[in-house]
Amino acid sequence: MIRLKKTIHQIIAEEIPENSTVLDLGCGNGDLLNYLINNKNVKGHGLDINSNAIINCIEKGIPVIQIDLNNLPLDFAGKAFDVVILNQTIQEVLHPDKIILEMLRIGKTAILGFPNFGTINIRFGFLLKGKMPVTQELPYSWYDTPNIHLLTIKDFKDYCQKNTIKIEKEIYLAKSKKNRNSIDYKKIKLLPNIRAELAVFKIFKK
Repeated sequence: MIRLKKTIHQIIAEEIPENSTVLDLGCGNGDLLNYLINNKNVKGHGLDINSNAIINCIEKGIPVIQIDLNNLPLDFAGKAFDVVILNQTIQEVLHPDKIILEMLRIGKTAILGFPNFGTINIRFGFLLKGKMPVTQELPYSWYDTPNIHLLTIKDFKDYCQKNTIKIEKEIYLAKSKKNRNSIDYKKIKLLPNIRAELAVFKIFKK
């Protein structure tokens, strides 16, 4: 049995039904898809722009296409997949609003995971240092960051409301402890916009 190391991957995997069709946008090395294919009998496909990521997916036997997610629309029919995933990539694309709508076009359900830019540590960092914050979830300096559209949990919920997007489930994660080689997270409910480093939303549009 294949195991997942990252907590956010575990959280997303729990929301994927067995025997479903899944498209993972920005699939990276394919760890999540590999788990879903082998443990939940999912028919999965991945998209990514990084050549090394593509090679790693192919080595795992994962169907994958090299593509720039900024080139929309994607070449898939409406509701072609049961679930479309975009995990910790929404802040890197040129038009996050368009890719969210594209996910909802080609997927019956969409799952988004993203780093929350509204945490209390980030707010205090701005207040005390007056500099762009660098965190475990956003580990880049201002001059070399791929993150061009940072958002908070409140920002995303406001966007969903304005675009009549239904939120089926929302999950918030905060650091619980730091091991030598990884960071563990725990689910939280209280004051997520200032406490949660990561957020996962399951959404759909009628």
